[in-house]
Amino acid sequence: MATEEELPEAAAAPAPAGGGGGDDAEMPDAAVPSGSHSDSSDSDSDDEAATAAAELRIQALEKTLQEQPLDYETHVQYIQCLRKAGNIEKLRVAREEMNKYFPLTPKMWQEWAKDEISLSSSEESFGDIEKIYGHGVQEYLSIKLWRDYLDYVEEHDHSVSQCTPSGLSKMRNLFESAITAGGLHVTEGSKLWAAYREYEMAILITIADANDEEREKQVQRIRMLFHRQLSVPLADMESTLAEYKSWEAEQGNANDPGADFDGVPSNVVSAYKKANDMYNERKQYEDQLSNAGTFEGDKLQQFMYIKFEEASGDPARVQVLYERAVSELPVSSDIWMGYTSYLDRTLKVPSVVRSVYYRATRNCTWVGELWVHYLLSLERIRASEEELQHVFERAIQCTFSTIQEYFNIYLTRVHGLRRRISDGLDFQLIRQTLTDAAEFLSSQLSTKELLRLYAYWAKLELSLGKDLSAARGVWENAIKKSGSVFEVWEQYILMEIKMDHVHEARSLYKRCYSKRFAGSGSEICYSWIRFEEENGTLDDYDLAVKKVTPRLKELMTFKSQEEAKVEAYPNLNDNSNANDSSQKRKPSNNKQQPPAKKRKENPPKSTMPSDDQGSNVQSGHSGAVTDVEVGGASREKVMASIEMKVDSDSRTGKSSSNEPKPSFYNDNCTVFVSNIDLKANEDDLRRFFSDIGGATAIRLLRDRFTKKSRGLAYVDFLDNKHLEAAIKKNKQKLLGKKVSIARSDPSKGKKSREAGQTSQDNLPPSGGDDAKATGSSGPDNEVPKGDAKTIGKNTLFAPRALVKPLGWTNKDEKKPDVAGELKSNEEFRNLLLKK
Repeated sequence: MATEEELPEAAAAPAPAGGGGGDDAEMPDAAVPSGSHSDSSDSDSDDEAATAAAELRIQALEKTLQEQPLDYETHVQYIQCLRKAGNIEKLRVAREEMNKYFPLTPKMWQEWAKDEISLSSSEESFGDIEKIYGHGVQEYLSIKLWRDYLDYVEEHDHSVSQCTPSGLSKMRNLFESAITAGGLHVTEGSKLWAAYREYEMAILITIADANDEEREKQVQRIRMLFHRQLSVPLADMESTLAEYKSWEAEQGNANDPGADFDGVPSNVVSAYKKANDMYNERKQYEDQLSNAGTFEGDKLQQFMYIKFEEASGDPARVQVLYERAVSELPVSSDIWMGYTSYLDRTLKVPSVVRSVYYRATRNCTWVGELWVHYLLSLERIRASEEELQHVFERAIQCTFSTIQEYFNIYLTRVHGLRRRISDGLDFQLIRQTLTDAAEFLSSQLSTKELLRLYAYWAKLELSLGKDLSAARGVWENAIKKSGSVFEVWEQYILMEIKMDHVHEARSLYKRCYSKRFAGSGSEICYSWIRFEEENGTLDDYDLAVKKVTPRLKELMTFKSQEEAKVEAYPNLNDNSNANDSSQKRKPSNNKQQPPAKKRKENPPKSTMPSDDQGSNVQSGHSGAVTDVEVGGASREKVMASIEMKVDSDSRTGKSSSNEPKPSFYNDNCTVFVSNIDLKANEDDLRRFFSDIGGATAIRLLRDRFTKKSRGLAYVDFLDNKHLEAAIKKNKQKLLGKKVSIARSDPSKGKKSREAGQTSQDNLPPSGGDDAKATGSSGPDNEVPKGDAKTIGKNTLFAPRALVKPLGWTNKDEKKPDVAGELKSNEEFRNLLLKK
């Protein structure tokens, strides 16, 4: 029977809340001694106030749990308050509710069992309390909880206490379970062995009057327990050996207590020595564990002892050590991941694997990788579809730190369904899972992941669903959500091409060739032309070229304008050293260039076609690409002619009225990126900054003659928020090379801008109307011999917005900063020529 100390505080002396409770529930005033009446009233008032406060606290916690059922700490506080108040019914429900979401600690299981025992010790309640202990020992390895469990069953189970055959069998099976769970625990396992032996010795006493055969059988059972324990590396093995020899002497087998192994069988001696050596190898690790502090990192480090045990190759010992680790560090995802991976790799016992994964995901619900491995493990042991579905639904209801973890769980589920479709599963399960994934993840996935999801879905619709319209519906849905992504259209078209649906693929090209995609935007145009070359008729090819030519011209014009911006205002800092070395080699930079020298990149205009509304003809060359020409020419020639047209337009200043003029950059919201891999292009930089977004323009600096990257770039952003995020990416790798990122500050280059002088052939090409007037005096647009002698400062490597016009003199210093006030490159070039 439970003592009063074992009861909860309020349960030990329950006070009725009013309205009944027996003949003594209400005591008349006369029954209260007059001298203590006042003190009793004060005490009652204090009790009532404390009870009211406790009730308010309980109500507040109940409200919190209704709103946040996954709040672990609130569950713990709620149980503690109910236990203190003695509200057993609510307490039982609270514990069950918490255990639905979280595993309970061994101490909480012990308290629960003791509270239930204190209320009733009848046979009716025995089964419920036994279940509480049974659940508790499954959550974590606790030798103390196992001892309580064994003692309770031995004391309260009538079949066990009366030594009936069924009771003996039940108790021995329970002891064997305890030995399996914790018998290899190096420091505490001997407690379970000792309890087992004590039980068997008690049985031996009860059968003292039995026949010799039965008694000898029981003696042999106890002897085997000693032999088993002596073969296991446990603490204090010497004491166990001494106890064994003493017990054997009691059975009439005399031995010398002073001699360690006198009277001990040779096989037991051999097993004992081996176990003792194993214990000595592990003793240093056990000492470290016992001396480890409470800090989780210290304990985790000490449990690297597991690696030593894994190398020993005994799965049972490794498993017990992992169980000890998760009992000490229940929310360490590293330990659970190591434990489950070891079981998948080595033990592969379905019941054990299932149990460990279940506990792992209850302790570390936020680790997506655990859920993925859980689903895979269940599939390996051929779990039912109902169990897999249940685990998957539990997983997607958890909270993970990244959207990638949700994505991986959905894909794992679909992969499993696909593999088991031959078992009679309905394809609708796969379709519904992918539909849910798309709805839940589309707005948050990266382009790469989204493309993988839709491509996989469409593939399954074709291969397993045998439904072409559904596969097309997948891509149409993808276009609705991500129609500005080139790869989505590309994959859709590729699917149609693989099935030889030429007409459908051509229709898709017609729908998307004019869309604005990230990057150069020309990929889809070239892809269409290649498609028609390989699959279409000549008319189809001509039509494709006719369609894409204006679009390519527009894209190439924009690209040339972007390059002109960069070449007009290159960075001074990167080339200051080069200028300095140049000055050392050449004491004077004031030498005039030969009059006949011409810009290499500006050939005579008579050799280049112009395009004035598509009909002007100069020097016998047509200025427009007609349908007849593109129909008979190869794609390379067509594109080359388009490039010549665009280049001619940019040099002569002829561009459509709606094409934007180059902007003048003031570096208000710009970063300067250096140490870029020379293979990187604008698209690589755009992808590099895609995770922060906000990039409005990217200008990769190139050599003005070779057009190769110089490993430098300017990137403009919408606002300072995106700018600061970009700067934080400093020293991150782009194409395997760490880049340097800093805010662009042209004011730091004022001193450097005075260094060096050069001739006018280092200036960027002019494209304004004034440039035509002064530089196009002849039909061939050659540079007049007398105009090549203009001398000025070297502006080739000056930073944008700080370049002074050629011909700048000291008397002009009082004038405002021309470069800072000009509104466009057009005005800047005009001013340079006027100077």
